[in-house]
Formats: sequence, structure tokens, C-alpha cells
Amino acid sequence: MLSDGEWREIFDAFRHDAWRFEAQPTYSMPREAPSVARFMRGEEKPVDHNARWHERVRAYRKAGKHIGRVRVVRQPLTDYQRYQFAWGIPGNTEAGEDIRVLDVTDNDHGLPITGRDWWMFDDSSVVHLDYRPDGTQIGREVFTGDLQPYRRWKQIAIAASVPFLEYVKENR
Repeated sequence: MLSDGEWREIFDAFRHDAWRFEAQPTYSMPREAPSVARFMRGEEKPVDHNARWHERVRAYRKAGKHIGRVRVVRQPLTDYQRYQFAWGIPGNTEAGEDIRVLDVTDNDHGLPITGRDWWMFDDSSVVHLDYRPDGTQIGREVFTGDLQPYRRWKQIAIAASVPFLEYVKENR
């Protein structure tokens, strides 16, 4: 597993494009748990919610870099996905992240949508993110095999998904 420092170094080294395939129905991250709990209690979103990530995204964009992801969902949305859609993703897109939604309720488009997320950097490297069923991350590792399936999956996911704001508007 990549250490936090190694992961950050790999992530920040991308030159043009960082893209994530985000497919878990829920994520269990200790630093996010208080925010999720506040959301579930119906509290207001803090003004500085996710501010560090927004700063990073703005810096990447200012440097001329693209950052995006496709968020895979099934209906009905999980509590965590509802949290993301209400508190997380809107600020991320405002900061400049290109977030699209792929609803696989009726069609998985032949994509590998269970157990693993991944980031692709500059279409030339992939880092796997592995999870337990409860959404706890258990590993991050650099993939060293053939990248062609990942490039194809990225193309399929982008083509089959819709921009976040469009998805939210159509699925109210």
C-alpha cells in the first residue's frame, strides 16, 4: 500500500489530467465521519466544508491542469451518496473539478463497478484504490499492467455519464 506521502507525491506529479473512477456506494473515512453525521442529523453544511480539497483543485486548474471523475451510482442513492450530492460535489465542481454521474441502476455498461476505484494520471498511470464492503479503504497501489482497459473504461464512463448538475436536475 502506498503511504500517504507516496500517494500525495504521485497525485501531485500529474502534468495534464487526473481522473477518478469512483464506484463505491459508501466511503468510511474517519476524518469525514463528523460531517456525514451532521448531514444525517439535518444540520447546515459548514461554510468551510472540504476547503482544503477546493484549494488543491483551484491550484491544479490555475496551473492549467484538468481534474475530474465519474461518480457511479445506483438508485436509490445511499445515505453517503446523498451526503456527497448535497455537501461534497457542489463545492468540488465550483472549485473547478469536472464531476459526472453514471447511473448504473439498469446498465453497468460493462464497467468494473465493485470493490475498486482508481485514479488515472495523464492517461499513462493508474493507482488502484481498494475498499472493504463497508467503504473502508484497505489499499492504494500503483498498477503496473496494461493500461488499455482503463483507457477504454474511462472513455465508456465519460460517454455514458452526465454532468453532475444535469443529473441532479433530472433526478429531483
